[in-house]
Amino acid sequence: MEYMILIYADEARHETMPEGQMASLMADFARYTQSLEEAGVLRGGGELAPVRSATCVRLQDGQVVVTDGPFAETREQLGGYYLIACEHLDEALAWAARCPAASLGTIEVRPVTA
Repeated sequence: MEYMILIYADEARHETMPEGQMASLMADFARYTQSLEEAGVLRGGGELAPVRSATCVRLQDGQVVVTDGPFAETREQLGGYYLIACEHLDEALAWAARCPAASLGTIEVRPVTA
């Protein structure tokens, strides 16, 4: 079964993070990604642009409404994702717990249904 590992964190924290700390975090992500690849579970993933670059589309009364900015103002923003294939949810949760961002924000795990 495939699972999405959704990575939520406070973008403002990353923007003010010292350069050395950010470099260390990125190295941690590189090692994490390599571990997923070596285990044969990685199907895809990526880092998202900052939430300020988001555009929302809604259909209201038959009209398309496009607005700049995120869907909701929240403390944490979706910053990236991994798509992994695991035998069961417990395996996906174990991989999520190893994500470097788990100590900085929230990691959401969802099964992919289609």
